[in-house]
Amino acid sequence: MSTISDPVSAPPTRAAQPGYRTLWRWHFYAGLFVMPWLLVLAITGTIYCFQPQIEPLLYPHRLVVAPAATPRLPVDALLASARTALPPGARALRAHVESNRARSAEFVFALPDGTKESVYVNPYDGAVLGTLDVDRRFMQVDRMLHRKLLLGKPGELLMELAACWTLVMLATGIALWWPRAGTSWRAALLPRLGARGRPFWKSVHASVGIWLAVGALAFVLSGLPWTGSWGKQFKALATRASLGAPRGAWGGGLALKSALPGTPDAAAAVRGAAANPPASHADRPEHGGEHAGHDMASMPGMVMDDMPLPLVPWAVGAVPVPQSPDAYSATRHWTLAQVVAQMRDLGVRDGYDIVLPATPDGVYTVSYFPPDPKAERTVYIDQYSGAVLRDIRYEDYGAVSQAISYGTSLHMGRYVGLANQLICAAISLGLGALAVTGFAMWWMRRPARAKGASIAPGMLAAPPREDAAPPLRAWKTGLVLLGIVFPLMGATLVAVWLFDRTALRRA
Repeated sequence: MSTISDPVSAPPTRAAQPGYRTLWRWHFYAGLFVMPWLLVLAITGTIYCFQPQIEPLLYPHRLVVAPAATPRLPVDALLASARTALPPGARALRAHVESNRARSAEFVFALPDGTKESVYVNPYDGAVLGTLDVDRRFMQVDRMLHRKLLLGKPGELLMELAACWTLVMLATGIALWWPRAGTSWRAALLPRLGARGRPFWKSVHASVGIWLAVGALAFVLSGLPWTGSWGKQFKALATRASLGAPRGAWGGGLALKSALPGTPDAAAAVRGAAANPPASHADRPEHGGEHAGHDMASMPGMVMDDMPLPLVPWAVGAVPVPQSPDAYSATRHWTLAQVVAQMRDLGVRDGYDIVLPATPDGVYTVSYFPPDPKAERTVYIDQYSGAVLRDIRYEDYGAVSQAISYGTSLHMGRYVGLANQLICAAISLGLGALAVTGFAMWWMRRPARAKGASIAPGMLAAPPREDAAPPLRAWKTGLVLLGIVFPLMGATLVAVWLFDRTALRRA
């Protein structure tokens, strides 16, 4: 399966078959566009898969501590110690709860200038170990390169387009590779090690590509729900159709705001807590970078995706978060240490994040996003009474969201530990290698540009057109459906078709 094909090396028996050159031409366009972005995705995705191993090596003096015989200090004392490392006006956004005795305590603050800073504290003596700019943390930069090329919304749309065009590249690559008359399955699946020169590299390219095709397809399909354009719309559609977010996410269930002590709302909150019995789930943490602004927790219409959290489960991304209709004050507050103890009683002991209330009627938002999707939890706790206002679990998700949760865990290399990481790395780097070899084969075999000739034909060197337009009804139907499901992709399909029919035909 070639990323960028070359018309010279194709066997005449294949090229003579109706539709072959048409598929070849679309495979060429898809590969030409996807290649640079596929390299970025391959490198950044592989790095991100090994985040648990890489980060302690990058920041050992901040993240790693020597386990002590003394007990850990209370989390509120550690938070107070973290505040001393930052200028006045810094506001605590989030606490990461980690039970690993060799890891430091981490707190994220919003600074007055709008930036976010992580502060690391020794959990045994309260000493501040250092700070990190959240947005400049290596893994956060890697993640933003993977998602949007550090270009904001335009980069996010570009990477989404690259993922969609990868589907075209995979489909046409499989069709071009498919064994035809006179070709055995063994010859198609295994490279021709006895060949020399270009036939050897083409056979290796095609054989390796087909072995990676299933994994690449899984990568694309599991990553698309997280994209900023189509993924966001798909999440909203799935939620409204009760296929994604938990029941009640769009207005049902309890109001998600803290109730002042002694008010009717407080009594209702306590009654609501009784209706949410705890369950036992626990697993490893997932670190990352926040994407919410430091003052966004008080904005109306916020959803979980806007919270200052590293990552949240896909199913709850569109769930509304607490709003602040009124400004209240109270003398008694549920402490962070009480929240940690409460989550322990609920069965969540390690690797979760707590977003602190930002307003008088805000709530503690606990997000647990472990490698095992069945253990995912999102809990809202009243900041005054400690009542559990809502406890969202995997069982509350819709069918679509449950499937996406598993796809996400596998996509990130988290589900089955190191084995999952190695498989993801092999697929990612293999696709990157295919992009490089595909480009190299095209570059070596492109037609030489004659003196005075236009640059476009010689440099682009698209495969030749069919002598007569083939039916290819299934292929055309697939492209139409792809354009309908992914409208942005559909617009670029039309643009490429027009470019091929006009500019390249004249050239």
